[in-house]
Amino acid sequence: MTRNADRGAAIQNKCYSDTAARYVAMHAHEGAGDAALKGFVASILRMTNARSVLDVGTATGRGLQELKEALPDGLVCGIEPVAALVEQAVHNENNAGTAVIQGSGMALPFADASFDVVCEFAVLHHVARPNAVVREMLRVARKAVLISDSNRFGQGSLLARLFKLALYKSRLWGAYNFVRTTGKGYRITEGDGLAYSYSVYDSFDLLAQWADRMILYSAVDKQRSSWAHPLLTSGGVLICALKDCG
Repeated sequence: MTRNADRGAAIQNKCYSDTAARYVAMHAHEGAGDAALKGFVASILRMTNARSVLDVGTATGRGLQELKEALPDGLVCGIEPVAALVEQAVHNENNAGTAVIQGSGMALPFADASFDVVCEFAVLHHVARPNAVVREMLRVARKAVLISDSNRFGQGSLLARLFKLALYKSRLWGAYNFVRTTGKGYRITEGDGLAYSYSVYDSFDLLAQWADRMILYSAVDKQRSSWAHPLLTSGGVLICALKDCG
């Protein structure tokens, strides 16, 4: 597993390094560009009276300027492991009024409770051990952790979604995923690069142990609307874990 994870990280790093100049155009369709999602994140920052926010896996820093608009007088920081993407953030001047540093979400170079809010947008499904990153996010957060990422249980046909959920609940998903990816654990596609099968619900219990309140946000697909929303109806979900800090 470790060898495959290291190989996957190297592949992903090269992919991002090679496409850094085109990164924004290639990923313009992803959730961070959704106006309603931006508004929700801004509301969380206001509700928590946040004075600082960290974006984990900030890529070229496109989202940092949106966070800065929501928190104009606060500290906005992004961390990104790929040097070429950090350089592109500086080139695009996405670091204006913010801080962008190179570093890994697996070992955030910050003390405990360094930021009021810690967030990530569509990053964890590119990581072999996403909950290791989530633990680091929880460690450095004071008030809130926001995870906006994929949800495998809301993707595919209804039968496929139910099948994946049944495997997961039976603790057989790991074995099934090992077989379907021929032991690699990941798949490579033109649109998303190297990606692992991930759901924000894989991190739900970890977030719930830390938080006093949990808020789930996703767009409603009327064609798939059901009482199981968003677990079985939304391919992407934002989970907001909140601490009551008094």
